[in-house]
Amino acid sequence: MTRWSGGPRLAVRAVIVQDGRLLLVNAYPGQISDLWCAPGGGVERGASLPQNLQREVFEETGLQIAVGAPCLVNEFHDPSSGFHQVELFFRAALVGAGEVGDWTDPEGVVNRWRWVDAADMAALRVKPDGLAAVAFGGAGVIYDPLEVIVG
Repeated sequence: MTRWSGGPRLAVRAVIVQDGRLLLVNAYPGQISDLWCAPGGGVERGASLPQNLQREVFEETGLQIAVGAPCLVNEFHDPSSGFHQVELFFRAALVGAGEVGDWTDPEGVVNRWRWVDAADMAALRVKPDGLAAVAFGGAGVIYDPLEVIVG
């Protein structure tokens, strides 16, 4: 296995709650995992964190968002490869229509989307662990400590 040689990768994710439901994506090509997460992805240099988040959400869902305040910091790593990612979650609101429809992720990573309420989310495998508290529990800013990556 190739060893990760870079520093931690920085990513941004959107906590989009509309009508009591949170938008989740499955970002495993070929549906190889049942793990769900908030939409978002890697930060590109030269663009602000909100600009990166707007780009990532649009790429994955076709939705336009307005980015709000940070609400969650999460980090995970893979001991076998050395990969380490730090994720900054921001509250976000939809701008315009809120349906993904038949959108196709141009990168082919995200293959499923779903809006979930707290009960739906409790029945799914979702990371990070603090996402439900931020989305539905009214929690302030949460730090979800470093954990081993799961797939």
